[in-house]
Amino acid sequence: MGGWAVFVNRAHDMPRPAYAGLVQGAMSACLTLFLKSVIDWLSRRIAYPTQLWAPPVIACVGSACLLLAIHAASGTPEIWRTIAVPLLVSSSYAALYNYSISSRTGP
Repeated sequence: MGGWAVFVNRAHDMPRPAYAGLVQGAMSACLTLFLKSVIDWLSRRIAYPTQLWAPPVIACVGSACLLLAIHAASGTPEIWRTIAVPLLVSSSYAALYNYSISSRTGP
């Protein structure tokens, strides 16, 4: 995802695209662990059927907030374009992972 960040910020002067790529690459690695941990924790504490949708929604909102804040603090020029693809991918992962563990612990 770091490469994506460099690509969407390529119209801006260096080193801003490179910084955006480094920030996004590091954040993508950390957010995958964050998403899995949050979904595991929430899915054990939320009752069925809310368990099917709430954990990935909560985890993805948290991810979006972190991405926005960190990219804003680091001076990423194209924040929304930078985080669009990583959020789509991580949200898909979160929903599929949550479904896979919820189907084992359902009603």
